[in-house]
Amino acid sequence: MKKLVAKGAASLAVLSLMALPVLAQDTAAAPEAPAAVSPEVAYIFNTLLFLIGGFLVMFMAAGFAMLEAGLVRSKNVSMQCLKNIVLYSVAGLMFWITGYNLMYTGVDGGFIGSFGPYSFDPVGGDALDVGYSTASDWFFQMVFVAATASIVSGTVAERIKLWPFLIFTAILTGILYPISGSWQWGAGWLSEMGFSDFAGSTIVHSVGGWAALAGAIILGARKGKYLPDGTVHPFPGSSMPLATLGTFILWLGWFGFNGASQLAMGSIGDVTDVSRIFANTNMAAASGVVVAVILTQILYKKVDVTMALNGALAGLVSITAEPLAPSMWATVFIGGVGGAIVVFAVPLLDKLKIDDVVGAIPVHLIAGIWGTFIVPLSNGDASYGTQIIGIVAYGAFTFIASAIVWYVLKVTMGIRVSEEEEAIGLDKVEVGVEAYPEFGVGSQRM
Repeated sequence: MKKLVAKGAASLAVLSLMALPVLAQDTAAAPEAPAAVSPEVAYIFNTLLFLIGGFLVMFMAAGFAMLEAGLVRSKNVSMQCLKNIVLYSVAGLMFWITGYNLMYTGVDGGFIGSFGPYSFDPVGGDALDVGYSTASDWFFQMVFVAATASIVSGTVAERIKLWPFLIFTAILTGILYPISGSWQWGAGWLSEMGFSDFAGSTIVHSVGGWAALAGAIILGARKGKYLPDGTVHPFPGSSMPLATLGTFILWLGWFGFNGASQLAMGSIGDVTDVSRIFANTNMAAASGVVVAVILTQILYKKVDVTMALNGALAGLVSITAEPLAPSMWATVFIGGVGGAIVVFAVPLLDKLKIDDVVGAIPVHLIAGIWGTFIVPLSNGDASYGTQIIGIVAYGAFTFIASAIVWYVLKVTMGIRVSEEEEAIGLDKVEVGVEAYPEFGVGSQRM
């Protein structure tokens, strides 16, 4: 069963009870119950939630593209734009060919679903029993897997070859992510244990972070990033306005990411929950920004705009595992810890000489672990022990499987450009179209 069946069925059951006719004969009659909607209307509203949430999450692809374009050097901007539009497309095709069925079909408490392309059920028949359009569900789930691949793109930027990256993307989105996702959202073994991850702090974000970490280790750091004497040489990004725009787009898209994960909008209760999720999502991001700004001022005597941007994203990732249950105070605490994680984890990675160009590992992996672990603080149905089991299971599977894929690609076709090509920039070497040709060496000037 898919992750929304239980909620959809519950919503329809409530609607069927509410649908009894209200016979208000005169002013002395009992007060009317809240007006109910028919199963057909509930079907429409549930489907609409998936479609609106889906296109908001799809717009996050633009957010990732702009964030990465702003945080890489100008000689690699076109490459990041190309990677992001192609990885979104590859993710869509792979999730149709193998991913959806691996994640949702025939898992039945196990570890994996079924192989084969997904076929959309026609409208009619038992569609009202399901409670939503199957195509809308597929679309909503597909844009999540594309977000997972985008996380990897930023970490390994500026030195990875295009085609090995796209091959890895195909394997991640068509096989690795769907298998691990089936354990919880496909009613697999972790779901049976009671693991809780509402919208994917671990299932989406930490999985992308683990895959990115494996890639960064096997790929190695950019040339000149870490000097022999231990000095870290910073490589400033090309455009803080683009990075800021990307962050705001991601922030906006997150309302679809978390809000539509309520998976039903056919009752007053569901719509109320969606609005609460929106509020909590927004406040977690705001808290992450403020904490990151305060900490960078204290630690470095200046405010780092990139830390503020990633503080927002870390706050969003942290609240994604449970955006409904926390009080506003708990939400601010959870998001604020996410912002602090970024400030302390970025220099820690540099000490370990793990080169993460955009800071995706602290934001998506470490903040994702934090958000998943802290779920029982506000959700009494979850336990810390089960949350830890899920975190470890996702980490072990994704990191080991990703490392194997990265290593096979490295020894067979190579995953890294040469030092000369890296110095020139991937826009010239791999893409052939420079993002800022007027700034290039030897460019024509008017």
